[in-house]
Amino acid sequence: MTMDWEIVFEHRDALLNGVEMTIFLAVATMAFALPLGLLVAQARMSCHVFLRMPATIYVEIFRSTPLVLQIYWAFYVMPVALGIRLDAVSTALLGLTLNVTAYNCETFRAGLVSIRRGQTNAALALGMTGFQAFRIVILPQAVRRVLPALASTWISLFKDTSLVSVISVADLAYTSMHLRSQTFRVFEFLSVMAGLYWLMGYPQAKVVDWLYKKYRVTE
Repeated sequence: MTMDWEIVFEHRDALLNGVEMTIFLAVATMAFALPLGLLVAQARMSCHVFLRMPATIYVEIFRSTPLVLQIYWAFYVMPVALGIRLDAVSTALLGLTLNVTAYNCETFRAGLVSIRRGQTNAALALGMTGFQAFRIVILPQAVRRVLPALASTWISLFKDTSLVSVISVADLAYTSMHLRSQTFRVFEFLSVMAGLYWLMGYPQAKVVDWLYKKYRVTE
């Protein structure tokens, strides 16, 4: 088998554009999913059933169904069922955000319930309001505890962005597969795709390892 790496170099701009789209989807998704995950976690912990029940149903649905199915549903079913039609990139961002928000919700909820109730009572005894106690005392400790788990979710999200290729979003996976089908250079483009994902993912994995060591809970 002869290999032609020059053809990869000729299409470097398209590949780099795919890398940019992958990074954009990951960053934008997490930027939305972090605050939304915290809000849904608060709703799941609410004493009001009209907040707790919808939040619970939402989380269970999105954690129990495949992400690729959720992307397909948003792209093909949502326009018919709800009359909402978005372009491919917006649909991909919506599907990824809804999925990651559900996982972030459970991560935040685990962190929040791990903080002793006595700390809230102590803050209230010092004259803080409930919101001040949450913002100043509880939330910073919870975030510190869940930071490694959130970082792991980020790694999974970064890899899962490749699933948006099923609705023709020009991320790295879609671009590589498209060039492969155009040029019939399977080995070259799939190898470059794997190499680019590794170059972007490996440093992030090392950061996650560091976060686990630094912020792991020992008590």
